[in-house]
Amino acid sequence: MDTDIAMATVSPMDKAGFFSLGTANDYFSTAARHCKRLFVEVNRNMPRVFGDSLIHISEVDAVVENHVPLMELRIADAKPEDDIIGPAIAAMVPDGATIQLGIGNLPNAVARYLMNHKDIGIHTEMLTEGMVNLIEAGVVNGRIKNLHPRKHVYTTAAGTKRMYEFMNDNPSMESYAASYVCSPSVIAQNDKMISINSVLEVDLLGQANAEYLEGTTFSGTGGQLDFVRGAFASRGGKSFLAFYSTAKSGTISRVVPRLASGSVVTTPRADTNYLATEHGIVNLKGKSTRERALLIISLAHPKFRDELMKHAEDMYLI
Repeated sequence: MDTDIAMATVSPMDKAGFFSLGTANDYFSTAARHCKRLFVEVNRNMPRVFGDSLIHISEVDAVVENHVPLMELRIADAKPEDDIIGPAIAAMVPDGATIQLGIGNLPNAVARYLMNHKDIGIHTEMLTEGMVNLIEAGVVNGRIKNLHPRKHVYTTAAGTKRMYEFMNDNPSMESYAASYVCSPSVIAQNDKMISINSVLEVDLLGQANAEYLEGTTFSGTGGQLDFVRGAFASRGGKSFLAFYSTAKSGTISRVVPRLASGSVVTTPRADTNYLATEHGIVNLKGKSTRERALLIISLAHPKFRDELMKHAEDMYLI
């Protein structure tokens, strides 16, 4: 179905007559080709990037200018758990891997511990500051990627002004629609695809919730499940879901017997691959129901494990 009007912020027009979607391709490059009228807001602070991110002036019905600073997303201060989980996951990322990192402390912690890796590639829903650090350090070069070698592929980007300036007019930066970047069949074409995302809680069945917190929506689903499935289908690929074992100063376990009624299952139990907390990393694939429950309990804080074992018994999991 066609859209009546599509509007987006774009970079200034280049000498060939093209605007760029910069940090926010997502669904917009698709909407722009299926709308009845296309409006663009030109902002000189929007980086000019390549891939399927270009819109020609001939496609545009109206242009306005609004040169405001772009919203910045800074990396939060590290928690002690980050320096346990980050290096543990990084140690399982092989040289030559193509990575996807989700938003949040834990994926960024992994990025910090990839600095001694070689020939890493990027195929990610969200391009983040930690990834740009890896590009600048020469760790990420995309040299041996199967798809778009030597190009850093993403659909949205969020970071600081310094990151946006790095992206601007950088021919290695390629942005594509979410329907392409987040397609599991596309993701799986990169060998050694490594997906690293954070979640809010996991239950004893292996179901992961990354969207729903204390009765309210915390986040959208994003491309987490797409990358979980695409990475596992990749030759040599792995998917990691990382989380802190507790919340609220250690008073609440993030490993729960069952996700609460009305909660959201972001990654179903059959799709969950590796789970990681500060207490270890476990692989649920190919494990029995009993083995899965015991492995998940091992990731919980020790003070909650006896209670979780009792719940597992009551649920006939062990």
